[in-house]
Amino acid sequence: MNRSHEVEYCNLEVRFDRRQVQNLIRELIQQGYSLYWNESDQQFLVSVRTGRRLLKLRFQRFHGRYKMVGDYVVKDARLSQWMEKLIGDSKGHAIVKRFRDRQVLIENIMFGEIIRLVEVSGMEHRIIYQKKPQVTVEDMIQAFKSNRAEQRAAVLRYEIDYELAVLHEALRQGRTEEAEASKQKLRGMRTEMLQLEM
Repeated sequence: MNRSHEVEYCNLEVRFDRRQVQNLIRELIQQGYSLYWNESDQQFLVSVRTGRRLLKLRFQRFHGRYKMVGDYVVKDARLSQWMEKLIGDSKGHAIVKRFRDRQVLIENIMFGEIIRLVEVSGMEHRIIYQKKPQVTVEDMIQAFKSNRAEQRAAVLRYEIDYELAVLHEALRQGRTEEAEASKQKLRGMRTEMLQLEM
């Protein structure tokens, strides 16, 4: 491997359960890496030997799960591929910087996919790829200008009043099946009203 080639993983955040962490350790051992681990109440630390270097992977405990966090510099090609597979498979987040000769490629990864790719050469930078947002600014402006929610809320109030009258009549006459169906409709209407009021 070219000595000038290295990959830096910044702001890494990948979440696992205990079984997945154990599978990661098994996978690294199967790939021929020498490693050891240490566990405390707050974190799980896995140290991976790559040549003369020692890479310490930190997993923080939270709510019975583990979160791999931190910044890592990897100069081993196989370990770098393993890290990228890990980020992709677990839908993790990271900023990945690839150093090659006098050039840096920066990938912003969210939920396991690249949302932005920038090439930096000296003082110049060029955006190679940028994922278009799902919701544009224009869509948000239209949503704020729209009064459909207010109109639907007004209609929904009348529908709720009518359904309450139907429920009252069904309860008064002892029609339990009709009353239960009416209660179910009212639950749905209540949920919709709460969503409209947010």
